[in-house]
Amino acid sequence: MSKIDIVKETIAYLKFWLGILVVSDISLVGWLLTKANTAVNFKVYGAVVGITAITLSVFFVHKRIEKLISSLKGL
Repeated sequence: MSKIDIVKETIAYLKFWLGILVVSDISLVGWLLTKANTAVNFKVYGAVVGITAITLSVFFVHKRIEKLISSLKGL
């Protein structure tokens, strides 16, 4: 398999996980907005920590995809 094919497959794989992370982030934010008043405090804090972690993960996966796409220019 050529290097360009490996990079393309890596990008496709990362895009799959990026989609899962985005859907998870949106779902967790939606849950927090609807249940923040009635949920137990530790669940709200856990949701905030989860949202922060997932959002940061989305950012880093996105940056990794951009880096791989820019590396395709040199191939």
